[in-house]
Amino acid sequence: MGADLPDIDLHRSIAARLAEHGQHYTANRRAVVDALARAGAPITLPDLLAVDESLAQSSAYRSLSVLIDVGVVRRLVHVGDHALFELAEHLTEHHHHLICESCGTVVDVTLPDRVEAAMDRTFDEVATALGFAPLHHAVDIYGTCATCTP
Repeated sequence: MGADLPDIDLHRSIAARLAEHGQHYTANRRAVVDALARAGAPITLPDLLAVDESLAQSSAYRSLSVLIDVGVVRRLVHVGDHALFELAEHLTEHHHHLICESCGTVVDVTLPDRVEAAMDRTFDEVATALGFAPLHHAVDIYGTCATCTP
């Protein structure tokens, strides 16, 4: 989605998900979704507030909490002082993260379909062997970004 405004289908999907959980798609929740979509990558609450300066911190955090609870937003805790937030994959696309352990930068990466298929097969085999029923996976790669690499 990047810098583009979210499409109407995204908002309809989120409104429906909230309704399923007895919640309303308030103007503040929509503003949070718009800011996350415009960011195009996981962002902290301070960064979210910078994307949309009309958002108040307390109401943005409350909206994030509800959106997380209903599965619309994913909260990532990796490195640094702040959690990162992004739209859930079922609203965007399946991806993984490159995480710099030095500065905390997080970059979304999409792997080729053949790699994802091989990972899915392997995860399914391992999980099934242990009597576990896998639903999805998340793989994050930790290291040092180009800016932080000496």
